[in-house]
Amino acid sequence: WDNIRVFLAVARLQSAYEASNHLKIDQSTISRRLKKLEEEIGSELFTRNSQGHLLNANGHLLLEYAESIENTISSMESKLGGDSQVLTGSIRLGATEGFGSTFLAPHLANFCELHSGLTVDLLALPRLINLSKREADLVVSIEKPETGPYIACKLTDYKLQAYATPKYLNDHHQIKNLEDLSEHKFIGYVDEYSFSLKLQYLKNLAPNAHVPFRSSSLTAQLHGALQGKMLAVLPCFLAKNHPTLIPVLPEKTSFNRTFWLIAPSERKSVARVTELWDYIRHISSINQDYLLGDSLDINWN
Repeated sequence: WDNIRVFLAVARLQSAYEASNHLKIDQSTISRRLKKLEEEIGSELFTRNSQGHLLNANGHLLLEYAESIENTISSMESKLGGDSQVLTGSIRLGATEGFGSTFLAPHLANFCELHSGLTVDLLALPRLINLSKREADLVVSIEKPETGPYIACKLTDYKLQAYATPKYLNDHHQIKNLEDLSEHKFIGYVDEYSFSLKLQYLKNLAPNAHVPFRSSSLTAQLHGALQGKMLAVLPCFLAKNHPTLIPVLPEKTSFNRTFWLIAPSERKSVARVTELWDYIRHISSINQDYLLGDSLDINWN
């Protein structure tokens, strides 16, 4: 199991050096255990190059068995340890950029404080996290998988609406109705890098608006809007942290979207993954008003 555990770390991090830091084992021991494992199996498991350690065909095959072993051991520890079990190991969580950085990150710091034996890797990225390629143990996504070996549940609804600074509103034509939006500049997504059709808000909200600045990053759109040169459609939980952003026609430009919590079926039963799953559901439930823009304060309980 020690050698398999090293193999899993290198396979996931694609680097013996990163695996060494993660497992707190010196790099020479990592290399020695990998070599020993390959000798016992009778086959190389990685392609080693300047990019790091990349799984070859045999490595991908072993990965399936290794993760099955990992799940079995975790399940055994969970059942035998009961409530007194101290959770250990790492969890990789994928999330959309804005929700991950703004809402999840501070809560995850609290989670790690509660579970000192766990390490959480947060992938807060402006793209969908690929569970089929094992990029994460669980993800928060705006897309619910229609097929595949996944467990998914609705996490929470959240609200978006158009925002602008007072400076922008004072310097430009008054906005009284949706038709007036066509006379204004917006910040939007780069269409070919919009990882979901649900992100193409402006096609419905202001189809004739001029969009001179586009970005695949929601954070970039936020900071662009703060300059007071253009409007942007932003999640309320992101914009409310910036008092200089004012809702524009909130009764007409606001709309809801949904976050889904998803995990591969074989990972959901792992004790540490289940613990984080339950925690994320809890903090999202008690912060429903905050995510819908009806409260200014985050609930930390």
